[in-house]
Amino acid sequence: MELNDSVAVITGGTGGIGQAMARAFLSEGARTVVISDLDAELVGQVAAEIGCVGIACDVTNEAQVEALVEQVLDAHGPIDLFCSNAGAIRDGVLADAANDIWQWQWELHVMSHLYAARAVLPSMIARGQGYLLNTASAAGLLAAINSGPYTVSKAAAVKLAEFLSITHGDDGIGVSVLCPQGVNTAMAPRSLGDGQTDGIIEADELAATVIEALREERFHVLPHPEVDDYMKRKADDPDRWLKGMRRLRARSLDLGGEG
Repeated sequence: MELNDSVAVITGGTGGIGQAMARAFLSEGARTVVISDLDAELVGQVAAEIGCVGIACDVTNEAQVEALVEQVLDAHGPIDLFCSNAGAIRDGVLADAANDIWQWQWELHVMSHLYAARAVLPSMIARGQGYLLNTASAAGLLAAINSGPYTVSKAAAVKLAEFLSITHGDDGIGVSVLCPQGVNTAMAPRSLGDGQTDGIIEADELAATVIEALREERFHVLPHPEVDDYMKRKADDPDRWLKGMRRLRARSLDLGGEG
């Protein structure tokens, strides 16, 4: 898809990746960019700074996501691109990650994408065109070994994006899933086990990759191209891959959690 003259919505839009995508989309000629996030005051400040529209929304609340979509449709017309981008990470594996953390990560990283799709797909399907960009993580394709809730919920986010493409690709709906490793934002990984393996990139570099992937309509958006090789190795020999991940975990622990 081309962003020129498009209407794009970005949740998690005040943060590093969301804000970088908003700026990049505007530079590509998007007619309207709407950013959304929890903090209404911050949304307004960032929107004014960027020169876009800001609407507060809790993406774990389906009614608020529906209201966001309706407000954009009413004020700006059909939505060409919906970027379901909000996310956060909490450390913990099994016993040290409480049930409420697992549930919160599930709601933030899986249900939010589902709520967005439910809200925006009817109008897109009626037009026979539209695009969904869901932010997952390289952890969803591989693993962030210091966070079980993050890894598992991001893996589910990838699977949901696959299912959306399978189900609605023939309806004219494009779907991509964004799976970066380390990005220089508030969520930048702190150790090898969190995703520091191939270096930390800047958010504007990621945004440039997103634009290229959208133009080519690639499903996997991989700002760290090494991830593609890791996925192939994992598919070729899962047992060997798991042994390698255990070695990475041991190395990360030996370094005291520092990359």
